[in-house]
Amino acid sequence: MSYSMNWDLESIYPNIDSVELEADLSKWEKQIPELGKAILSWNPDQDKPDYNTMKHLLDSLNKIQPEITEASMFISGTLSADVNNEKAKALMGRLSVLYSELSTTTVPFYKKFTLISDEEWQALLSLPEFEVFAFNLNEEREEAKQLLSEKEEALLSKLAVDGFQGWEQHYDTLVSKIELSVSDEDGNEHILSAGQAENRMYNHPDPKVRASLFSKWEKAWREQATLYADTLNHLAGFRLADYKIHSIDNFLEKPLKASRMQRETLDAMWQAISENKKPFTDYLFRKADLMGKDKLGWEDIEAPVTVGNSEPKSYPFNEGAAFIIDNFRKFSDKMADFAEMAFEKRWIEAEDRAGKAPGGYCAELPISKESRIFMTYSDSPGEVATLAHELGHAFHNHVIFDLPYLKQHFAMNVAETASTFAELVVSDATVKSATSDEDKIALLDTKIQNALAMFLNIHARFIFESNFYEERKKGLVSAGRLNELMEEAQKEAYQDSLASYHPSFWASKLHFYISDISFYNFPYTFGYLFSLGIYAQALESGSDFEDQYIALLQDTGSMNTEDLARKHLDVDLTTTDFWVKGINILKEDIQTFMDLTEHYVTK
Repeated sequence: MSYSMNWDLESIYPNIDSVELEADLSKWEKQIPELGKAILSWNPDQDKPDYNTMKHLLDSLNKIQPEITEASMFISGTLSADVNNEKAKALMGRLSVLYSELSTTTVPFYKKFTLISDEEWQALLSLPEFEVFAFNLNEEREEAKQLLSEKEEALLSKLAVDGFQGWEQHYDTLVSKIELSVSDEDGNEHILSAGQAENRMYNHPDPKVRASLFSKWEKAWREQATLYADTLNHLAGFRLADYKIHSIDNFLEKPLKASRMQRETLDAMWQAISENKKPFTDYLFRKADLMGKDKLGWEDIEAPVTVGNSEPKSYPFNEGAAFIIDNFRKFSDKMADFAEMAFEKRWIEAEDRAGKAPGGYCAELPISKESRIFMTYSDSPGEVATLAHELGHAFHNHVIFDLPYLKQHFAMNVAETASTFAELVVSDATVKSATSDEDKIALLDTKIQNALAMFLNIHARFIFESNFYEERKKGLVSAGRLNELMEEAQKEAYQDSLASYHPSFWASKLHFYISDISFYNFPYTFGYLFSLGIYAQALESGSDFEDQYIALLQDTGSMNTEDLARKHLDVDLTTTDFWVKGINILKEDIQTFMDLTEHYVTK
C-alpha cells in the first residue's frame, strides 16, 4: 500500500478561513454565556429528588466541550503544520478566550455540588442517570472544595488568557523563529526548522554532523535564552500564585491529582529507577566504546550503533506503516485494523519539510470519533516506534469514544500507557526481525534508547522542574541559573556518565511550557513501566489479551491509577516490587546487547 504523509484536516473544516469554523466559534461565544446564566439560576435544593435540571446542564456541557475540542485540534493542527500561519495564531487566541469563559461557566456549577449534603449526594449518585458517572462527579465535587468564590475564579480564568495561555503561545511564537543553517555534502546551505534540526541531530549516523548540529542547536537556544527564561518564569510564577490563593502548598499536588495518582506511587517508581541505573550507565559506556569514545556526548545518546558491515535498517514511510500493522496484528486484530484505517484515512501528518513545529503528538476529535497524529518522520527504526507510539494514543481514543463524554477523560499518566504499549510491540518486533547479530545490535540499541529516555532523560526533567519550582518560589530564576539547574539535573540523572550535556534543554523542550499542567514528565515514565506490565501479561494471555486490554483502557477514564492497577493487573503501585519487575525486563535487553557487542569492544 502507498499512504500519504500529509494529514486530512479538511474533513473537520474546509480551511482555516472557512465560514463553518467562524459560524461554530460565533455559536459557542453565544452559547457559553447562556449556559452560564442557566447554571447560576440552578438551585440544587429545588431540583430534588430527580435532579433533572442538573442532568440537562451536564448534557449541555458534554455537548459544547467536545465540539470546542474538535475545533481546537483543527486550529492547533493547522498551526503545527505551518508555524507561520497568522490566521491560526489569531484563532488560537480566540480559542483561549472561549476556554476561559467555559471554565468560568463551570466553576459555579461544580461549586454547587458542594452545597449538597453528603447524604443527599449519595442519593443523587444512586439515580440511574448519575450512577454511571459517580467517580467523575465525585472527582469534580472534591476539586470544587478548593475553589474560590465564583467572581474570584472568573477573574482568574480571564487573567489566565494572558497568563498561562499567553505565555505558552509566546513560547510557540519564539520557537517558530528557530532556524539552523546546515551544509549538505556538496557544500550547499539549507535552512532547517527546529523539528527538522532536532531529528537530524539525534539520528544522523555521522558523529561530526551530530556534533556540528548540536553546537548550532545549543547556540540557537542560548541566543534567545533570556526570552525563554522570561517565558518560563512568568508561566511558573502565574501557576505558583494560582496555587497559593487556592491553599496548595506543594507544587506536585496538582500534577499528581491530574494523574489520579498517589505521591507514594511516584516515590516508589523513582526509588526503583534510582536504585537500578547501573545497567543503563554500563550500556552508555559500552556504546561510547563502540563509537571509539571514552564517554558519549549528549548528541550521541540516540545516535544509531553500527558494527561490522551492518547498516542501520531503513523504513520508508509505507514500509514502516506495513511493519506496524503486521506486528499490531500479532497482539490484536482490532489494533491492526485501526492502524490500517488511520493510514488509509490520512490521519497522520508525517512529511519532513520546513515550517513545521518540532515534536509530535496525537490529538482527539471527539465529535468525529477520530484522531490526528503529528510528527516529522525519518526512515529510522526509532521513528517507526514513535509512529506506533502515537497510533497507540489514537487507539486509546478509539476505544473510549463510544463511552459517555464524561467518562472519556483519562489521566495524563495512563494516557502514556497505550502509546508505550504499542511502541513496545513494534520495538520488540524490530529486534526479533534481525537477520544477523550486527542487525540485532543496532535494533536493540534503538529499543534501549527508549528505556534510557524514560529512566534517565525524563528523570532529569523531573529533577530540574522540581528544583526550578523550589527556586521560583523565592523569585525569578535567571537564564544562566536555569542552565546550571538543567546540567546539574542531567548529571544526577545520568550519574555523570556523559562527556557533555545539554544546558539549554529547558529552553528547547515544549513540555516545560505547557500551560494546562506542570510536570509533564513523570507520566511518561509511569506509562512506560505500566505498559511493560501489560505487555508481559499480553505475552502470557495470548488470545484472551485483546478484550482484557480494551477493558483496561476503557476504565482509565473512571478509576484512579492505583485501583486500575489492582483491578486489571493485581499489583500494588505504592511499593517498588512492581516497578522493579518492569526494569528487570529491560535489563535482559541490555545484557543481550552487552553480550553481543563484547567482541566489538576496542582494546
